Amino acid sequence: MRKLPTFPLYATPADKLGWWAVRAACVAVLVFLLVPILVIVPLSFSDSSFLTYPIPGWSLRWYRNLFESAEWSRAARNSFIVAPAATLIATVLGTLAAVGLSRAQFPLKGLLMGVLIAPMVVPIVVVGVATYLYFAPLGLADSYLGLILVHAALGAPFVLTTVLATLSNFNHNLTRASLSLGETPLRTFFRITLPVIAPGVISGALFAFATSFDEVVVTLFLAGAEQVTLPRQMFTGIRENISPTIAAVATLLILFTTSLLLVLEWLRGRKA
Repeated sequence: MRKLPTFPLYATPADKLGWWAVRAACVAVLVFLLVPILVIVPLSFSDSSFLTYPIPGWSLRWYRNLFESAEWSRAARNSFIVAPAATLIATVLGTLAAVGLSRAQFPLKGLLMGVLIAPMVVPIVVVGVATYLYFAPLGLADSYLGLILVHAALGAPFVLTTVLATLSNFNHNLTRASLSLGETPLRTFFRITLPVIAPGVISGALFAFATSFDEVVVTLFLAGAEQVTLPRQMFTGIRENISPTIAAVATLLILFTTSLLLVLEWLRGRKA
């Protein structure tokens, strides 16, 4: 395959200067955003009891402390209980809502869409206060169920928007052909529609999982002592006693989130 030229065929010196200036600005922005995150990684391998530079020595003591601590183990277990459950609910509800909105045409469709994606734009503190006031009389505060339901509500809009974008290029004649041949709507969805929109569904599920896994504000309002998640445990540690164990947790979360993003890009590549 013939390699495309980097610059336009008749690029002037000003065009080339602008080309390099735009790319230099992009690199500078990326460095500005990434450096505060990456400086945490070396601190997690420090043998000092404080988060300080220069690092006096190297050690894995904080990773050992992380895996041996009962509090951090409980927080990790809770995160991996709440996030997958919330992701499953958000994926099912978001996908069904997207399929219904893509097929239906009614006067208040735009209003309904705005209501469904409201958790993406409403301040998270407002969501936390409102859900606590609503769930407390029902006995859902300080419970896994209440936490999972709220996290699912926060993640469902990401699934909805992602699947809707995928359905915009979906050929609905495929489902009509399946129904005309005597297939049921349910089997048509699982055998025709879902395999085609699967990359969008998985992408939305990854966004919902990341949203639930990183959520801390709603967890502060709803979670009790037994439902502490990793973000809340990190928040408590920063507020009460800053330990390099938090840097170790942050490093592992960076690796975990990066892995999710790589999987998402891989799915986008397969879709393309």
